[in-house]
Amino acid sequence: MNYFKTEITSNHIVSDKPLHERLLFPYIQIASQLKGEILELGCGWGRGVDYFQSDEIRYTGVDKNKSLVDDLQVNYPSCNFQQVTLPDLSAFANNSFDHIIAFQVIEHIEQDELFLEEIHRILKPGGKLHMSTINKRFSISRNPWHIREYDSIGLTILLKMFFCKVDMKGIEGNELVWKYHFENKKSVKQIMRFDFFGLQYKLPAMLLRIPYELLNRLNRKKMIHCQQGKFLDISHKNFHLNENPDLGLDLFVICTKA
Repeated sequence: MNYFKTEITSNHIVSDKPLHERLLFPYIQIASQLKGEILELGCGWGRGVDYFQSDEIRYTGVDKNKSLVDDLQVNYPSCNFQQVTLPDLSAFANNSFDHIIAFQVIEHIEQDELFLEEIHRILKPGGKLHMSTINKRFSISRNPWHIREYDSIGLTILLKMFFCKVDMKGIEGNELVWKYHFENKKSVKQIMRFDFFGLQYKLPAMLLRIPYELLNRLNRKKMIHCQQGKFLDISHKNFHLNENPDLGLDLFVICTKA
């Protein structure tokens, strides 16, 4: 299934591979832990759906993009896919799900407290929320698709408003992953040196999305070309969980409902 926005990150575009593998890691991390009723919020093109094909799992995926969920329903007829615009989860009854997955989603939600309140409502008692989001400490530039970004302290405080147990870790990479990150950061700074007036922080997000998309795509291709393809060796196996979330490129958290 093809989807070409850099914010979504394709598994078919060569220059997307390092980030795709980073985003794939949390799915692989939790797959063996799941059974029962599973809901994925913001399932996109279905990066992790293959890992949830089990007789012990009844999977539902939701996304705001109708064409994506329609394609997924065709490709995975045993699963259930619905078009939903978050944070509205009124389509689901109280205490419906054993596990809810929200990977790289909360940073896109304006009403983050309502989002978490609704997740808590539809989780069964003892149910778990599995969440990841970019660690603000390692954000390279303003992302016009993000409403806000979080550090570990701020996100923990927010989550403890709703959940009795919050277990947060960091998604960290090995030496090759960190080299990609810092080379990427250096390359982005080279591009942003022309932003003399700091317009990336002043203009409305809507005006920045097209140039962000074009420059991001160009930069990802440049990263692969300039390093003679060595970053294509990055796979999900290059990532691991760190007990100190501040050291992770992404925050990874499992929350439990009382």
